[in-house]
Amino acid sequence: MKITLRCDPALEAALERRVPARHALPDWLKAMPMLAASDMHAGAEIRTVKQCPPFIDAMQCGIMMPLPCDLHYRDGVFTWDWSLPEPSLPGHPRAPISFHSAAQVTGAPFGSANLVKFIGHWTIALPPGWSLLATHPLNRDDLPFRTLTGLVDADAFNEIGLLFPARWLDAAMPGALPRGTPVAQLIPIRREPEELEFGTIDDARAAGFARVGEAVLSEPGIYRKQFRARER
Repeated sequence: MKITLRCDPALEAALERRVPARHALPDWLKAMPMLAASDMHAGAEIRTVKQCPPFIDAMQCGIMMPLPCDLHYRDGVFTWDWSLPEPSLPGHPRAPISFHSAAQVTGAPFGSANLVKFIGHWTIALPPGWSLLATHPLNRDDLPFRTLTGLVDADAFNEIGLLFPARWLDAAMPGALPRGTPVAQLIPIRREPEELEFGTIDDARAAGFARVGEAVLSEPGIYRKQFRARER
């Protein structure tokens, strides 16, 4: 899987580069303990999600779009200080964000939300047959916005940068996002028609059901040790 990113040559030195999501894990996850006391288990220590491979692997999937400059919000107004050079391409955006009218989401549960658009200054091209799933950074409820999820056929639509709409969660709460804050997680998805097959668990699969179930209950880390892919 090759992801090709391009930018205006006049802006290359000033732009934050996309980074693999595995290099953008939040500080709270790094500081999280591996074990924590559980009231449900009479105070015994149990493993936290820091030891849950599916939780971590989701956060490490794809690439992150970082905010290119510090962004501040107060009293309904966004401000930033970004000394971006003059682009060489006509009509190229210079701001880190733009805005959506709330009318564009009329009828949605978040129709009255304060909507912004994070501007992507890099074009993103994928190989034939691949689309780009853009979504809120996974498991990042600590962020004061929620990026809306969209799917772009980036094997064909890749000549201009993408826009990533998001809801600013609390219009009354001032906030600040430092440069480098991940604002969208971008995950390549192969375009293939789904084929569903249904059946019952036969004797052979029943033996596997019992074996794997017993292993998961008897020893921690079975999924990581026996089933998790070693290369991603």
